[in-house]
Amino acid sequence: MAPQDAVVPADPAHQTVLAVGTNDIVAPDAVRPRERFIPVTTQSLIDRLTTAHTWPTGRARAARRFFRYLEYWRRQQHSVGLSSLMQAYEGFSPDSDLLITRTFTPEERATLQSRVVRDVEAILNQANYVRIDPADVEVILTEDSHYGLDFHVDFTAFEEILIYYRGASNRRDQRRRLRKFMRKEEFDVPIFQRLFLLFKLKPFEKRVVEVMQQNRISRREAEKLVRNLRSMIPSEVNENNIYLKLFKNIPRSDIEMVFPNTKVKFRLLDKLRLGLTASGGLGMGIVGSAGKLAAVASNPLMAAGAALGLGGVAFRQAMNFLNQRQRYMVVMAQNLYFHAMADNRGVLVKLADRAAEEDVKEEMLLYSVLAKEKAKHSDLPAIDAAIEQYLTSSFGLHVDFDLEDALSRLVADGIVTEEADGTLTTLGPEEAALHLDAKWDVFLDHLPDCTPDEGREVERTVATDPEPDEKPASEPVTVPASAIPQPT
Repeated sequence: MAPQDAVVPADPAHQTVLAVGTNDIVAPDAVRPRERFIPVTTQSLIDRLTTAHTWPTGRARAARRFFRYLEYWRRQQHSVGLSSLMQAYEGFSPDSDLLITRTFTPEERATLQSRVVRDVEAILNQANYVRIDPADVEVILTEDSHYGLDFHVDFTAFEEILIYYRGASNRRDQRRRLRKFMRKEEFDVPIFQRLFLLFKLKPFEKRVVEVMQQNRISRREAEKLVRNLRSMIPSEVNENNIYLKLFKNIPRSDIEMVFPNTKVKFRLLDKLRLGLTASGGLGMGIVGSAGKLAAVASNPLMAAGAALGLGGVAFRQAMNFLNQRQRYMVVMAQNLYFHAMADNRGVLVKLADRAAEEDVKEEMLLYSVLAKEKAKHSDLPAIDAAIEQYLTSSFGLHVDFDLEDALSRLVADGIVTEEADGTLTTLGPEEAALHLDAKWDVFLDHLPDCTPDEGREVERTVATDPEPDEKPASEPVTVPASAIPQPT
């Protein structure tokens, strides 16, 4: 792909989108900001970029080999960052089955928590996810919920909250319409192909203090209120853990469904239906019982039966409300089951893999231009526009190509060099492959020391506290030498 193949003027108003607001989330695709995500496989891009006619004679094969080297090299670098993140996250993981032998002061743990959140955000940005401001999620219109539910989420319960998506698109679905005599009709459902969620609950004590200050109530009242609010959260959710969730094909109008403290509210139609049923049932019960009240003096058993019947009507109406709420919860659970992709450590592995893949695709596209044509830094806007046009003409994609990020990585690896006058000098595919080969040979020599800065090692051999009659696990146990089997 040479620049002259498809060069269009750069759009000065076009900027990389790092976060979106509510209006952008629910806007039609035609007016939504373009994403940086390149939704094609690495292999298909290599095949398109290394066809024989796009390179001088004999160099297409060398370019293909360099691209393979580049993919392995970039994935190896991301694996180092992932290893460091996994080590920091271990103390916050709700799924860990490892023995924790390191203790942290509250200040060290807070620093470690900030590092985890920061590094997760870095991976999300490299994987070309787009951030959603949690403040905007609260005002997303849920009346048009795809699953017919109405949700509410209390975001003040979280100490850490990250919401990211990638791949905002539409999918076709069917529904029956009463005005069309219950015939099925197709319609578009706006979805997020991928939706990421990170959350950590606020410590109970911190939340109580906040409620006391906000509502100006006593500590006892605040504790009771916080406990009531947290009763909707599953008991397995621990305030000391950081939870990571990854979902697929979530309807944009049902984004609130993925939070642990989601409160399902009754829809207006259900409120009217249940209210009319309850008032009608109770009204008829009261009318039927009123005629029997005159017989109280002569026949107390009849009066007791009337009261019991009225109580039965009230109980049945209460059960109708509970059953409807239970049906709501079943609908939400069933849909989340099919949308869930990964949790916690599994999310980090998937994100790191996608981040490496996005980096490689961006670098291959930029390299394919710089390796063929002389260019200066001032030519970058035109090159960026040319690459975006190439993706449109070859794949029908409209993306916001992240040129500066790709260029910075190629420069850092020595594949591209920027001269003092702005000239960009790029290694040919043969030289670039040998260059990465040489870097790979000394890769282990430059690995950073993995010694953590926070925490203190403690002597511990079991993950749980010892029973009252047992010795603490940290105490050394003396074993007579005669008890150890000797080799024959």
